Amino acid sequence: MNMKKGNKKLIISLVFVALLYAAGCLIEHTAGTKSMVVTVLQKGAVYALIAVSMNLLNGFTGLFSLGQAGFMLVGAYSYAILTIPMAKRAAVYQYYNGGWVQFTIGVIPALLVAGIVAALFAALIGMPVLRLKGDYLAIATLGFAEIIRAIVQWDTIGPLTNGSNLLKTYPTLKNIMPGNTVLFTFIVVGVCIGLILLLINSTYGRAFKAIRDDEVAAEAMGINLFHHKQMAFVISSFFAGIGGALLAMYQGSLQANSFKSSMTYEILLIVVIGGMGSVSGSIMASFLFIACSEWWLRFLDAETVLGNFKVPLLAPGFRMVVFSVVIMVVVLFFRKGIMGDRELWELGSRRCAKGGRK
Repeated sequence: MNMKKGNKKLIISLVFVALLYAAGCLIEHTAGTKSMVVTVLQKGAVYALIAVSMNLLNGFTGLFSLGQAGFMLVGAYSYAILTIPMAKRAAVYQYYNGGWVQFTIGVIPALLVAGIVAALFAALIGMPVLRLKGDYLAIATLGFAEIIRAIVQWDTIGPLTNGSNLLKTYPTLKNIMPGNTVLFTFIVVGVCIGLILLLINSTYGRAFKAIRDDEVAAEAMGINLFHHKQMAFVISSFFAGIGGALLAMYQGSLQANSFKSSMTYEILLIVVIGGMGSVSGSIMASFLFIACSEWWLRFLDAETVLGNFKVPLLAPGFRMVVFSVVIMVVVLFFRKGIMGDRELWELGSRRCAKGGRK
């Protein structure tokens, strides 16, 4: 019975993703790649994957980690370093005699390597930090993210990471599938989120939820706490690494300074707004967050003059003030987020069940 429910959820998710594919392709072909709608779809999809990967850890396993930006950075740099064409390496690594890496691999293998390298880092730091709980775990993982960002910019390993200089000329969304950048992004993100859903609906996913609800009871039931925590940490980091690589592909150039702790806070905010423990909530909140921050509220940053009257407050930076107020309202009145711990495909069945009880 549980397998049937899991298959139903997966089918509904795939149908939903397929509809988004079609909408994205239609918009891209009619509006062009420079359309703000295309920008929101691309970046929103990337943030959706990263938010779902963080929700797997924070929402479904109950581990409060703030190291997501660090794993994204590792994944982004792994992808960029391995995909820069040989003919352009000398120009990119002009201060480091062409760099240490003298080979190039394909885009899809590079995405997988990005996830694997991020997962390996997670496995290494997970051994000491996962024995911590609550705020201590959050501080430890946040410290890791800041340390890895500093190391990447260290001149000693500059021949690998290019130090504090830009990494560029690697394959981006615009030149991988010209005219189908939204489709490519949605395919990769859809497959990754589908795998996360399968994991959540498996026995491992139920063990994660048991640990979140009550560690003592979970351990009494025979669940190995450290093993499952480390598994959730590594898997979450794997998909965060792929998300970081996709973000690098979206941006077109890469620098460590863009992966600051504020990026982790943005992802955490998306997870809270969408609902801790809701995959569909994280996806919806990601697109809403990107649409508001990148598009709908942009006019608030532009000074506006109507005749001889200058509209007050409208100036660079005011958009973020309004955006912060909107977020505060959402958090105050929707304390469990948009979806809480529910999923889109469960709403109809729950309403029917309530109606039946009446």
